[in-house]
Amino acid sequence: MKIRPGSESFRQNPLQGYGLQHLTLVNNSKCICCRCPDKRPLPCDLTGSSDMAGSSPFKMRLVHLDLKGAPPRVCYLSEVFPLFRALGANGLLVEYEDMFPYGGRLGLLRAKHAYSPSEIKEILRLATLNELEVIPLVQTFGHMEFVLKHEALAHLREVALFPNTLNPHEAESLALVAAMVDQVMELHPGARWLHVGCDEVYYLGEGETSRRWLQQEPHSKAELCLSHMEAVASHVRARHPATTPLVWDDMLRDIPGDQLAASRLPQLVEPVLWDYGADLDVHGKALLMEKYRKSGFAWLWAASAFKGATGANQALTPIEHHLRNQVQWLQVAGSVPADSLRGIVLTGWQSHGTFLKLLCRSFWIPVPSCSGSELLRAPSCGFRYDHFSVLCELLPVGVPSLAVCLQTLLHGGFAETVKARVESFLGIWSLEVTDFTSERAGSFPGSDILALVAHVSLHLCGSVDALLERDRYVTGWFSPYHRRRRRIHPVMVQHIQPRALSLLSRWSAVVGELEAALKRVFYPDAVEEWLEENVHPSLQRLQALLQDLHEAASPRPDSGQDP
Repeated sequence: MKIRPGSESFRQNPLQGYGLQHLTLVNNSKCICCRCPDKRPLPCDLTGSSDMAGSSPFKMRLVHLDLKGAPPRVCYLSEVFPLFRALGANGLLVEYEDMFPYGGRLGLLRAKHAYSPSEIKEILRLATLNELEVIPLVQTFGHMEFVLKHEALAHLREVALFPNTLNPHEAESLALVAAMVDQVMELHPGARWLHVGCDEVYYLGEGETSRRWLQQEPHSKAELCLSHMEAVASHVRARHPATTPLVWDDMLRDIPGDQLAASRLPQLVEPVLWDYGADLDVHGKALLMEKYRKSGFAWLWAASAFKGATGANQALTPIEHHLRNQVQWLQVAGSVPADSLRGIVLTGWQSHGTFLKLLCRSFWIPVPSCSGSELLRAPSCGFRYDHFSVLCELLPVGVPSLAVCLQTLLHGGFAETVKARVESFLGIWSLEVTDFTSERAGSFPGSDILALVAHVSLHLCGSVDALLERDRYVTGWFSPYHRRRRRIHPVMVQHIQPRALSLLSRWSAVVGELEAALKRVFYPDAVEEWLEENVHPSLQRLQALLQDLHEAASPRPDSGQDP
């Protein structure tokens, strides 16, 4: 399917405003934008090192599968895993959340369409077949919404109102996460690493028990954080001695190096330093890595992003942003000892990848009339980047960005030759990395979804706006004033109704095709959510216009009043 780009309004670069400064190109290759003079060029004023090509500083390159938003069916994973491997991935970080088939008293954590144990085994078989090492991820401290939203477990919250953070003082809390870890490891018996999360542990220290504990000198939030991480990691090491725990590093960043060194954590875990920005502080990251090394951590990981880190409701992936993020991480890797880096995780968040400090003032209140597991959101800001958030870019939509990012990390930059390789892998004639105007999706698994999502995202709302807000017949003869009073000149119906019907018919056909494509890859609830968020509002506006037209054009008793 090839859908031509729309009006000039869609040709504006959607990445403006990210503050992106530079891009490294290697091998003295021609700038990737030079063949497209009408596009905004990618700056090439940072020099690339030609001897980096073909030799990645990241020996492990993991693709992150975030299953908490729109988990793909196993049949789609069977199609896309070979592509991951061909692009340069050699591992997967699988964040199951509620898609894991928890059993026993943990059975309440399972989503409606959770994978079965046999499906988990099939995923592992497919990964092995494609030489992709699987590292499972289990949240054990922060981002526990999928656990603590349940009434039966709400008493384990750090703060009673908020389901995101576990109370580290309760013995039952450790028993809970230990049981989760053990069930996951039972289906991943050969895992060399297990990621235990521990990022963005907001409200830590604000619970009543923590407040009392902190009043006793010399207790601190840092000590509280380290003690829980140590307890979780110690359980993993004791029960699964061949498995090394990984942790996100953000809760460790501000803890003094001597305090880290005095703890047991450096002997228990390997930190994963994450930063998804296009302008991350390379020097600062190198200093942070040096701090961790001096604190006793023998191995470190990096984490970039290929999607899901630029907006909670982002529908299309801004490839340039993520390309720059990889280039920045290559610079970080080049400034630290090679023997300190295990690898890099290319995160692909399905519900936005970073919770952000802003959300700390957004709260969740149990609704008394509900069962207890339902929650009412009372936000003071517009973000919701966790278990409760809207869906951002779907996995098939992010595949071109993943291809660019993996190949950039594999070859040390995004030279013209690397771009050509990406285009070949994806079956795309000309890959655009600076804007969203191209809807030529390629021939990779899920490319039909990308083409249709791009078409809908770029043109649906705009085409409806053009009719309802800029059409001279609608704005001049069927304004909101006229619509409320169901008044219209009969001649105007002949001008407006055919256009509205035609527009609705065309978009209904596109949406029907998109829905069928989505259902082949995703479960019904994800399909319903994506369409309701991204499609239905615009179609409902058209349907409402047509309904108002019908009622206005229908004969009715003369009220004796002017319209």
